[in-house]
Amino acid sequence: MNCTSNKISAPFVSFDPKTWASFKHSSEKLTLTEADLGKFLAFNDKLSLDDVKNIYLPLSSLLRMYYISRHDRLSIIQKFLGSPMESVPFIISISGSVSVGKTTTAKLLCELIKSWPCKPKVSMITTDGFLYPNKVLEENLLLGKKGFPASYDVKRLISFLIDVKEGKSNLKVPVYSHLTYDIVPNQYTVVDRPNVLIIEGVNVLQDGTEYPEFRKKAFISDYIDYSIYVDADEKYLMKWYIDRFLKLKSEAFTDPNCYFHKYAHLSDESAASIAQLIWEAVNHTNLIENILPCRNRANLILKKGEDHHIEEIFLRK
Repeated sequence: MNCTSNKISAPFVSFDPKTWASFKHSSEKLTLTEADLGKFLAFNDKLSLDDVKNIYLPLSSLLRMYYISRHDRLSIIQKFLGSPMESVPFIISISGSVSVGKTTTAKLLCELIKSWPCKPKVSMITTDGFLYPNKVLEENLLLGKKGFPASYDVKRLISFLIDVKEGKSNLKVPVYSHLTYDIVPNQYTVVDRPNVLIIEGVNVLQDGTEYPEFRKKAFISDYIDYSIYVDADEKYLMKWYIDRFLKLKSEAFTDPNCYFHKYAHLSDESAASIAQLIWEAVNHTNLIENILPCRNRANLILKKGEDHHIEEIFLRK
């Protein structure tokens, strides 16, 4: 699949931040402080209390309405059947390019959802945990395409989502280390029957087009109740990626156990050149072929500007 157009097509209605802020429900209260925001920020991302109040609180209101409506539909089914049915977790996906700020968005929404009046139990995972270990990727000549569809154990990810929807307890998600650039052996994140699950990753909107071996079967987006795509122009994405690479070079890369330790001694100029080459060879291709074409499948698109702040919101009709 190839898509070079950056146009967001119908059926979306767009809003500027000021208009979007007016949709905040009266029951949504801002309880976070500036000090709290540091817990949500990924490398080089930016977030202010005004962003939370004007963009993410209205989004939290919208998600709560969808969450409540899902329970209303369950009540109708129970009334029709004349017997109770167990509620299933509400799954929210957050997708977008490398370096766009998916993790920041996921962490913030997780905190806001926990503060809903009904106080739901919320879990958050990343699809990085379903990447094949480096050894497997090397054996299949896929290490240079980590993050591409073929690098994920999609069968395991879909099995996990089925188990979540079936209400199974103590489900284990493999832990991925950005330090070692690999799955951590025998370490897991446990997901135990949450009311809301947030799943973040570049591949959560992809379907059978990207995974032809599953084309006649289920795919990830079948299990998502509400999908969010965090968007930005590629020139900004590449800049943020290079900025993050340079910051990591002077921090995490200095650890001898870091997969990218070999870059720690480079000058900023040399490191920036390497980061740009990595972007162009890997991240650009994955964005154009596999990530961006899925954007219009989302229920909501958050469009970022050069300073990381949301400039426009697109809501599926």
